[in-house]
Amino acid sequence: MTGICVIFDLDGTLVDSEGLCNQAFLDLLPQLNDTVESLTQRYRGKKLAPILTDLESRLGQRLPDIFEQHYRQHVAELFSGELKPMPGVLDMLKMIDCPKCIASSGPSLKIRQALEVSGLASYFGDDLFSSYDIGSWKPEPDLFLHAAKVMGFKPYQCVVVEDSEVGVEAAIAAGMKALQYSKHGDARSKTHLCFDDMLKLPSLLTDLAHMPARSFHQD
Repeated sequence: MTGICVIFDLDGTLVDSEGLCNQAFLDLLPQLNDTVESLTQRYRGKKLAPILTDLESRLGQRLPDIFEQHYRQHVAELFSGELKPMPGVLDMLKMIDCPKCIASSGPSLKIRQALEVSGLASYFGDDLFSSYDIGSWKPEPDLFLHAAKVMGFKPYQCVVVEDSEVGVEAAIAAGMKALQYSKHGDARSKTHLCFDDMLKLPSLLTDLAHMPARSFHQD
């Protein structure tokens, strides 16, 4: 599986964190008439700032200036007690022998905590890239392009593993192959490959690594 670099999204891809992140909204904003599932669907892959703006619009009031701080603290507490890797992720990472990194829209502190709590930190070391470090968020391609450059790969040599449409859009805009993971198998696309079992990922990556360089590009 040489010649490629795998760029992983984190939330909802490697760790089962999105439910916890949205549970934090419900805990802090009990007036919300939503379920964790509906909020997860609504906010999957989105930056926190527009999520907070949307919440203010739906609630018809401004959130306190300190809300983001309280929210991040509560998420950290939930992660410490409940965060788990996605099914099959630990075994999958043991099987992948090519360079790999994390490219997440979350802040670096959150990325590191999530990896430590879930037992995934040793697989990535310091190869962690945050949108907050470069000031650009998906669906812009900048985060993936930055990760590829630091890792020493051209965009066409990279495979992005994402769970959100926003992340897939960013990967394609960066000129990279995109694989979309869906825990429940409900993702469908004519432009990129979708899969629902992390244990299938090593063989999918092997197939992509053996493709001729020119066919590795997105059409």
